[in-house]
Amino acid sequence: MNEINVNSVLAQIRSMQAQVAAPARVAPGAATQAPEGGFATVLKTAISEVNGAQNDAAALQKSFALGDPNVELSSVMLAGAKAQVQFKAMTEVRNRLVAAYQDIMNMPL
Repeated sequence: MNEINVNSVLAQIRSMQAQVAAPARVAPGAATQAPEGGFATVLKTAISEVNGAQNDAAALQKSFALGDPNVELSSVMLAGAKAQVQFKAMTEVRNRLVAAYQDIMNMPL
């Protein structure tokens, strides 16, 4: 069960890295424009994916608690663990971003 969650998180991190690392195609004379994608878009997408995973896990927990015969305990536990791993990964990324920001702000001019 842990291996599935770790592989899922690693796959998501690799896809985000590929999105960020993809070279942006810039038209001549458009060098001053901000890219449409960018880091903010990737971060918003990641946050919404984590939010979706948590909402899915909560919905499965509620369905199981109400006695839905189509919801198994294993799927509830797996969805909860997946949401937890994604949230921890997102929190770690946030902590590193804040630390990097603080390092930049503390640099002497």
